[in-house]
Amino acid sequence: MLVTFSALVQALTSPYVVWLLMRVLQGLVLVGLYAIIESWLNATADRRYRSSVFAVYMMLNLGAAAVAQQFLRLPGEPFVLFCVVAMLFCLAGLPVIATREPQPSMEALPKVQLRRLYRLAPTALVTSVISGLALGALWGLLPIYAQARGMEPGEIGTYVAAAIVGGVVMQWPLGRFSDRVDRRLAIALISGCAALVALANVMLPADNRVLAIVMVFAFGGVAFALYPMAVAHLIDYVDRDELLSASSTVLLVNGIGSAVGPLVAGALMSWWQPWSLFAWFAVLNALLAVYALNRFARRKREVTDDDNFAPLVQTALNALRQKAVDKHLP
Repeated sequence: MLVTFSALVQALTSPYVVWLLMRVLQGLVLVGLYAIIESWLNATADRRYRSSVFAVYMMLNLGAAAVAQQFLRLPGEPFVLFCVVAMLFCLAGLPVIATREPQPSMEALPKVQLRRLYRLAPTALVTSVISGLALGALWGLLPIYAQARGMEPGEIGTYVAAAIVGGVVMQWPLGRFSDRVDRRLAIALISGCAALVALANVMLPADNRVLAIVMVFAFGGVAFALYPMAVAHLIDYVDRDELLSASSTVLLVNGIGSAVGPLVAGALMSWWQPWSLFAWFAVLNALLAVYALNRFARRKREVTDDDNFAPLVQTALNALRQKAVDKHLP
């Protein structure tokens, strides 16, 4: 109901301060919704099939995000989109109201141990921060970048959807690659590719729409794979009794990066040119590539058959916890 309320307030008002408050409210509520949804899935799914359940959930999540970009093609005044969002959230609550399934019991969240996490797996923490800085800006500012390139609303929806679909298509093969080599090397190579693709986006001609979609597809494919690799790398190094605490810390750090990223990248786009968004992506991923490669050179890891990657794009503590639990199942 709070998301519906905030969307309708945005449809009816235009002051910047009101919109800022509504966006903050939406962010807080959506984080809570994802935590509830994933906790419910984790509590009710049979442990033999939980990975499959979460894989389907994440495919539906990203698929819906890609389809939602096409709402920009809806005719009518701009406030129509906010009304559509409000209606969809009202409909989303109906199955929860109608279900006869009992509410699962919720466990207490572990304490955050940032310093210990950095000692155990510094690359996981740094990757999480940089991924948040980059993807937070991508989610919030990519439509503005597309508009500055002269795209129409319908083209903007297709452009953003291409980045999301790239993440869906490339996440699994890149994750499997990270299972077969040292994850720090995988992170270094993939972030290096992301930096090069972002740099290529900076130099794109403004009038080539097809090439722009192909390049943002490629960037989404590599950029969305970094955070789940950070989670998998974390699980390689921490003890089982520390997994929940470490996972919550990675989520917190990634969330902070996701909040800061749009602020910095938005300021860069205002001070210089819209292409500064992809310059921001290029710098971040280049720094990550150098850091991860340095960590790989300093300390080697033995790859075992127990190292498994799980695709994670938008998830909360319990989804990460499930990846950790599945890794230790006989």
